[in-house]
Amino acid sequence: MSGTAIPVERTALLVCDLQNDFIHPDGAYGRAGQTAPEILALPERVKPLADLLRSRGGWVISTNFTLVPGRGGEPMISPHLKSLRPFLAKGDFQPGSWGHRTVDALQPVDVEVEKVAYSAFYMSRLEWVLRKCGVERLLVCGIVTNGGVASTVRDAHVREFDAVLLEDGCAAFSREVHEVSVAALRPVCRVASVATMLEEVANQ
Repeated sequence: MSGTAIPVERTALLVCDLQNDFIHPDGAYGRAGQTAPEILALPERVKPLADLLRSRGGWVISTNFTLVPGRGGEPMISPHLKSLRPFLAKGDFQPGSWGHRTVDALQPVDVEVEKVAYSAFYMSRLEWVLRKCGVERLLVCGIVTNGGVASTVRDAHVREFDAVLLEDGCAAFSREVHEVSVAALRPVCRVASVATMLEEVANQ
């Protein structure tokens, strides 16, 4: 259970996959019509918390889904993902590209970490970055609740980070899937609203 003992400067807003290729209408998912209103609303909803953390010495760290370019620049896509998202193409989610970048509303982020699987901790430098930054508490937001968010929260738990799931700071492609996923995470971490964490951070 999270408390207020962890100082703001050891707290990070962990932004999962809020990237142009997922969110922006000109990104890979937007061009394919693969989105949901709840997802599109997230950057502006969590922006006040990102801004407050920055002003108080906390961290904004984003984990960015990545399609690693291979031979000829063709993206390395797992068969599972390719069957789910056949529209993904060369250049989508490519490191260094506009689409790969965290959305403008949440810039500037302090550190961007490439991720290649649901969990942002899997085969990435995320844990190393968090330890280097002295981060002990993660306020987790982003997409999708049942995928990258849930996997990352569970991995944060086993690594003994104090994780707080921002219930209205994450979303899935359906409200029902989101709610079931949040319920499943309640035994793993604290669940709180963006407004609650804004108040707590402001009063620390």
